[in-house]
Amino acid sequence: MLKSSLLLAALLLPVCVAANADDYKAGDLLVSDPWSQELPPNAPTVAAYFVIHNTGATPDRLLSVETPVADKAELHEHVMQGDLMKMQHVTSVAVPAKGDLTFAPMAYHVMLLDLKDRSLLTDGKQFPLTLTFEKAGKVDVKVSVQKAPPMAGHEHKPAQ
Repeated sequence: MLKSSLLLAALLLPVCVAANADDYKAGDLLVSDPWSQELPPNAPTVAAYFVIHNTGATPDRLLSVETPVADKAELHEHVMQGDLMKMQHVTSVAVPAKGDLTFAPMAYHVMLLDLKDRSLLTDGKQFPLTLTFEKAGKVDVKVSVQKAPPMAGHEHKPAQ
């Protein structure tokens, strides 16, 4: 029994390590699982998503984003206006103390505008994205491009 338990643990270890391969830390913040959906042909824009975990007792604020694959990268959110869901630009997003902030479809997201390097926006590729926080400073992440959204149970957390 002990032998099979050890074998199972040894087999699962690479899976556990790989689960944290897409985490990026700055101060009390951890940016997890940055991803973007593959760019459809002739699409003028694409969005990037991730989760920000704040383990600290102090809130922070995401102030800006930038990437070499686009002339502009903006923080956006989806909001209901009457019966319509609309996307709008926001100047910054609060990251709650001891909480999470999820960037996901139909929630907060990074909108990449005026795309420059479309070759990096295909399935299996990665592109760099720099997030600038008020307190934690800059965090450089690699965004994984995928054909379909990852299956994750993340829920949108409103800004504080």
